[in-house]
Amino acid sequence: MISYVLPTRDRPAILAATLTALASLPAHNAEVVIVDNASRVPPSVPLRLANGMGVTLLLRGRNDGAAARNEGVLAADPASEWIVMLDDDSAPTDLGVLGAISRARADVGAVAAEIFLEPRPGGSAGGGHVLTARRESGGLPEVFVGCGVAIRREAWNSTARGSLSAGYDPAFGYYAEEYDLSARLLLAGWRIGFDRGFRVVHRKVSTGRDMDLILRRLVRNNVWTMARYAPAGARRRAIAGTIARYARIATLERAELGFGQGLGELALTLWRQPRRAMPSVIWEHFTGLSAARGAVQMESARRPFRTAALVDEGKNAGVVLAALRELGVRVVRDPHAAEALVIGTLSPGPMLDALDAHVRQAPYGSPRVIAPWQMSPVAHTAAA
Repeated sequence: MISYVLPTRDRPAILAATLTALASLPAHNAEVVIVDNASRVPPSVPLRLANGMGVTLLLRGRNDGAAARNEGVLAADPASEWIVMLDDDSAPTDLGVLGAISRARADVGAVAAEIFLEPRPGGSAGGGHVLTARRESGGLPEVFVGCGVAIRREAWNSTARGSLSAGYDPAFGYYAEEYDLSARLLLAGWRIGFDRGFRVVHRKVSTGRDMDLILRRLVRNNVWTMARYAPAGARRRAIAGTIARYARIATLERAELGFGQGLGELALTLWRQPRRAMPSVIWEHFTGLSAARGAVQMESARRPFRTAALVDEGKNAGVVLAALRELGVRVVRDPHAAEALVIGTLSPGPMLDALDAHVRQAPYGSPRVIAPWQMSPVAHTAAA
């Protein structure tokens, strides 16, 4: 038994499309729990989908953001060992989630999906087609994206601490709440996996998306996370790097107003964040250094390389750079002067997109292209 849990607010047509996608999945032992975040007009949903899945609708009197999922878990069937988190505009492409959770080791508390932003032309969100579209950004090797993750109930329950109940911290609203929950899962002794057999389409509907509000929360919530969990020696640097990253994004998105508002909120709230510094070994898992180190060491053992260039840099590019330098690889600016090209992001979607593009477009004889984590094999050549 699994339970699909998703929050919604004022998007009845979008929610209906997601329920249609879930209804198109083959029949399996599952239920859907919808948590309505105080919509102006409560959504109307069926009691049961066409494939037999029961539907529960919870009506909230206030907008709890992502933390509405907490109520969904409490209402889910106690027989559900795994809770599958979706958004009201995301749905699995097939039943790959069942294989993913069956493959998960006993210490894996959450399994992240490979999340696509749209299906290939002619595909459908419930038809099981191979997808080649652009993937969702966000996340890290052991930080999941909230619109496509299966969380073991036992792991979920283990994240309660002090006055904070299990699950998402309501203070975050939306954005980076997954980072906080991933951190608490890791601190509770769980690992977070990524399984490409578990695939989700995120339609990422623009309704309700305000870039100023998004940047306000992104800078505030991500800095909160660094303040809570970064080891003492890394805390100041992590906070400064996070602010710099979202300053660049705010400029690109023309959301400087929201970014400034987020900084103002940080000035009032940063000192109040509950501090739980991660031991270095857990911090390395959280930031992706452990995954990047393992990938480049494995690739070097397979076929040594002395020089590398970072390409398609993105989230935690500095961590990839650190892993290469630990290995003694000299990092050069000119890709043509490098023996290997290393994808410079640890976010799974952009990393896979970049890898696909390099393998597809590079001429024969180009430098080998290395993904910094999780891939099997972890490196591809242009001739592959």
